[in-house]
Amino acid sequence: MWFKNLQLYRLPTPWTIDLAKLDEQLTRGGFARCASHEPMSRGWVPPRKDSGLIYSNNRQWLLSLAVEQRILPASVINDEVKERAEALTESQGYAPGRKQLKDLKERVTEELMPRAFTKRRSSFVWVDPQNGWFVVDAGSPAKAEEVIEHLRFCLDDFPLKPLHTQLSPTSAMADWLAGGDAPAGFTIDRDCELKAMGEEKSAVRYVRHPLNDEVHAEIKAHLAAGKLPTKLALTWDERIAFVLTEKLEVKRLAFLDILKEDAEKAAENADEQFDADFALMTGELTRFLPALIAALGGEVAEAADGASAPAPMQRVSPAPAAASSAPANLTPPWEA
Repeated sequence: MWFKNLQLYRLPTPWTIDLAKLDEQLTRGGFARCASHEPMSRGWVPPRKDSGLIYSNNRQWLLSLAVEQRILPASVINDEVKERAEALTESQGYAPGRKQLKDLKERVTEELMPRAFTKRRSSFVWVDPQNGWFVVDAGSPAKAEEVIEHLRFCLDDFPLKPLHTQLSPTSAMADWLAGGDAPAGFTIDRDCELKAMGEEKSAVRYVRHPLNDEVHAEIKAHLAAGKLPTKLALTWDERIAFVLTEKLEVKRLAFLDILKEDAEKAAENADEQFDADFALMTGELTRFLPALIAALGGEVAEAADGASAPAPMQRVSPAPAAASSAPANLTPPWEA
């Protein structure tokens, strides 16, 4: 039940939709398996077997979108089309034209589709209606948009908005790397990626690499040459490790082992384990996300017309983390 990636979006604070009403509207898009002629089917499934379409724990909600696809490789279709085209050429005395080949490919696809294997995957969604968080556990924005599109189909009103921060992740990461200093409450880890903005898109990657003085000097040289950071591994409060990307995605999310051990100690069966994992994960994320936003200068406020107000040009210092949550030693690895 532990999320591995975070695609972040915003809802009104608080989002006042009634839980029963939300559950009722989700039934409009419940999951049904692919029919024999369908290449794909998607819909909501219970996140836990006995939870209904919404699992609720301590005013935190969990949804799960199932997507089933028929696996029909293009090579299989093309081989069959080629074989039938050759037979047509022999029978009619000339090669089939473009339109005839297109019709043939459509017919082959339709015939083979019912015999194709199916593959199912699920995407989990965490909704915090009190604090206005909508978070999809997905490795790419495209997978998250798949969830959002289906939710818009189901709901009468879905006031979701993208998350914008005063500092772009790229400029913030460049600032942290150039100064050798992580924001308050965070430490810089051993993975980093920098890319040039030119046509060649040359890239430099540091993977599990100690960021000592020598490497720090190299990174500063790359920054001076015009390369910009696109990924940076960080740890927050010595509790959550993650990779921040240029698109404000949180990837390779990993919770400290001791947190999972605490959840395991509190559970006696699978259902209790699910409850404990979800409660602990959401509790940590409701502290982590505001700290991350503060490190990026805070959230961009909306203008009166509903548009995002422009971010200021100067650097915005992140708000300091609470004394109880920030580690005492914030010395970057290369200065240790």
